[in-house]
Amino acid sequence: MTRSALSCGISREKRKCLSVVAYQGRKVSVETTELSRSKLQRKDRAQLQIIAKAMGGRPDAKARKADIVDMILELAGISADGDGQEAPDLAGNGAAPAQATNADVADEGEEAKDEAADEAEQVEAQHDEPSSSDEPEAQQENPVEESAAEDAVDRDRSEKDRGERQDRDRQDRPRQDRDRQDRPRQDGDRGDRQDRPRQDGDRGDRQDRPRHQDDQPEIGNRRRRRRGRNDRDRPEEPWEGDPIAISGYLDLRDDGYGFLRIKGFHPSKEDAYVSVKQVRQFGLRKGDYITGGCRPATRNEKNPAILHIDSVNGQPPESVKQRPKFEDLTPLFPDENLRLERVDDPTNMTCRIIDLLSPIGKGQRGLIVSPPKAGKTTIMKEIARSIELNNPEVHLLVLLVDERPEEVTDMRRWLLRGEVAASTFDRPADEHTHVAEMTIERAKRMVERGEDVVIMLDGITRLSRAYNLAAPATGRIMSGGIDTGALYPPKKFFGAARNVEEGGSLTILATALVETGSRMDEVIFEEFKGTGNMELRLDRHIAERRIYPAINVDASSTRHEELLFERRQLQQVWKLRRVLNGLSSDGNGGGAAGLELLMDRLRTFPNNAAFLEEVAKGPAGV
Repeated sequence: MTRSALSCGISREKRKCLSVVAYQGRKVSVETTELSRSKLQRKDRAQLQIIAKAMGGRPDAKARKADIVDMILELAGISADGDGQEAPDLAGNGAAPAQATNADVADEGEEAKDEAADEAEQVEAQHDEPSSSDEPEAQQENPVEESAAEDAVDRDRSEKDRGERQDRDRQDRPRQDRDRQDRPRQDGDRGDRQDRPRQDGDRGDRQDRPRHQDDQPEIGNRRRRRRGRNDRDRPEEPWEGDPIAISGYLDLRDDGYGFLRIKGFHPSKEDAYVSVKQVRQFGLRKGDYITGGCRPATRNEKNPAILHIDSVNGQPPESVKQRPKFEDLTPLFPDENLRLERVDDPTNMTCRIIDLLSPIGKGQRGLIVSPPKAGKTTIMKEIARSIELNNPEVHLLVLLVDERPEEVTDMRRWLLRGEVAASTFDRPADEHTHVAEMTIERAKRMVERGEDVVIMLDGITRLSRAYNLAAPATGRIMSGGIDTGALYPPKKFFGAARNVEEGGSLTILATALVETGSRMDEVIFEEFKGTGNMELRLDRHIAERRIYPAINVDASSTRHEELLFERRQLQQVWKLRRVLNGLSSDGNGGGAAGLELLMDRLRTFPNNAAFLEEVAKGPAGV
């Protein structure tokens, strides 16, 4: 046990008064004020063990802190109440320690001087060696050793401060610097003392760190790094210019923040950042159409940032917090017909046949089942044009997923007021799914306001394929190679169609591919076959005969069509179906014969109402 350990364990403050305790057969000076119970209890358990061992005690390694304090007070001869007074037996012999022989003092002084000289030589030989915690013995025997001990305590304090500063950058030092303490020592005696296990781990760790005289470049680097951190942490300067007007659709992330997409639903560099605070303050949701002001991006930012929000979906931002959630709205069967027949174009057989055999209502969830090259795109264009002309209150959204670029351009030019959201086949699957999710969320926000929305999706099969590629695999593969988890997102998309009791409706008409030769397409169709409440089936054989629209009149129908027809018209439609079914069962051309007869009879009447009146006149009214 060295004198520095005793100095560390007992005190780092200025000494006030001295007491005498036994230490390694000699008398060592220890301050009495430090041996009071209150001050000893402030020290940690490791320091108390060092003090007790220095005073000749043998504390157990598992001894409690209170027991070690009692042992120190007992060894020091201080009363158990810890008032700092010595016991009578020690008080009576208080002068005995002071009567040490001059020879002992001289010997100890010479030993201390020799060790001090060795330490000075070691420092000169190795500039970057860590300062040893071992100090010359006989610290309190004369004023010279006392001043040396005070200097050692001061060095310990400065080294502690330096060690705390170097803790943060210890990993940045070269490995040879960190391992310098493992090099063999030239001085065997000092090397033995350095290799001893340290009781005070914290002090030992700090004292084992190398100190360099050439640390100035390292310190300069740390200062530059700290300046860089301060620059990054400094708050951005407030924007002093005029806000730039901006509007777009909100695309929220899972973390709560979002971006305002100003170019449709696709990301771009001009998109503005919307903070989490703004999202929570106004109750914003994905798909909201937001107008407001933004500031340009700073040098450390990639996107502009929204400064203020003026309106959300055309309403004041404070009023949208009370809007209902789409999932809480009550779904109903479609009970209001979306009439497709156009007065200005009585020769358009597509819309007139759909109105008779497979009517579409507000809130319908319909599938257009089509083989390749059966004319489904043409039918979708005719339906979209009729909805725009006959139902101006309806907001039309056309979603094209994995489609040909020329088809996207043609659809944009065909629509009058509707919107087109598209992701062509040369884009990744993640973009297909992102555009689809933004489209359905946009439609939900409008339904929450009580609006009627129609989404025409081309097609549900390609959307399911995109989710099969983009979604994480669950490990369960269905027939055809499609993951079971990949069908849930498109089902959620298709299942959002509903007629809402509180007002508003969402109609989804999606195309599904069949007879493609792909087992995956067949599985996807079977999964969606029972989810819709309206089905318009196209026939390959009719299309091969170049009869358009190639509608299979027997397989096309609508659930609860009685809600979309008047009672009298419903009876007439059922009579028409019986006639067409009889023609197809004869085997003469199958469904093509019935379709050709129906189209010929419709051309002779200006509208469907007049045609149904003719049907009602007799059993063979057609």
